[in-house]
Amino acid sequence: MTGPVLGKLEWKPAAEVPELLAAPVRDALGALPAYAAGIDAELADTAAFCAQYDVPMAASANCVVVLGKRGGEASYAAVLVLATDRADVNGVIRKHLGVRKISFAAQDDAVGSTGMEYGGITPIGLPADWPVLVDEAVVQAGPVVIGSGIRDSKILIDGSELAKLPTATVLDLAQP
Repeated sequence: MTGPVLGKLEWKPAAEVPELLAAPVRDALGALPAYAAGIDAELADTAAFCAQYDVPMAASANCVVVLGKRGGEASYAAVLVLATDRADVNGVIRKHLGVRKISFAAQDDAVGSTGMEYGGITPIGLPADWPVLVDEAVVQAGPVVIGSGIRDSKILIDGSELAKLPTATVLDLAQP
């Protein structure tokens, strides 16, 4: 069975190609209607991926890991925005998380905390106590391409499904 058409990729139901998913993603995917496709790991970064595989930037969403601090306490969160947008980390996201300081998590920390590869981190399969902040534009975008937890594949899923993740909150996250 093949999946939908988007770009120059052969999308297959994610459950049928578990080798294309990082273990935490495989474990958390459950019944989500998602598709996966293999890619060249050297082209995992969004701009290169979109150019090579003919996927519009507006149909690609980036997941970044942020680290917030307040009163000696530190906490991680994931932020998902369309590739055409930038997340308002120091405004909306910092205020929503109730932290005084916020920054992008260090690469080693993000990889170690998620069990996913850098450049492939995705909101599906993150630690259960992490907030997942999903931009409203992602939810409204229809099918979007996100990471699979590894660099040599991608997931295609309707953006509205990401709003249903257990710790997801939908906000207007894009910078004005």
